[in-house]
Amino acid sequence: MSAVSKLFLILGSLNAMLAVLLGAFGAHALRGRLGSEMMAVYHTANQYHFYHALGLLGVGLVAAHLPESTSIKWSGWLMLFGIVVFSGSLYILALSGVRWLGAITPIGGTAFIIAWLVLAVGVWRGA
Repeated sequence: MSAVSKLFLILGSLNAMLAVLLGAFGAHALRGRLGSEMMAVYHTANQYHFYHALGLLGVGLVAAHLPESTSIKWSGWLMLFGIVVFSGSLYILALSGVRWLGAITPIGGTAFIIAWLVLAVGVWRGA
């Protein structure tokens, strides 16, 4: 298995674990402490965190077949960046109420979109 494949499989696994932990925290520790609007924000952060943790696992599996692909590597890094910026900003917004964080959330969402496109292009090209 290539180093790139291992890296993204590890990052995906750790992010899936973190998404489960943060989901459980939200369901148990935050219920009743946050209003319904902020709980929905927190849920969205967690949902997209989990989706893209699974995406990182997918990138790791594709990288096992295309270890030299720059597109596949970029896809993984963009997904990780999206998790940090999109989900991270929403987690912090929900917990802190700092509204300006919502302004950077779309940057992470755009990274997610580009990551999936770059993954498709990398698989299409086979490199």
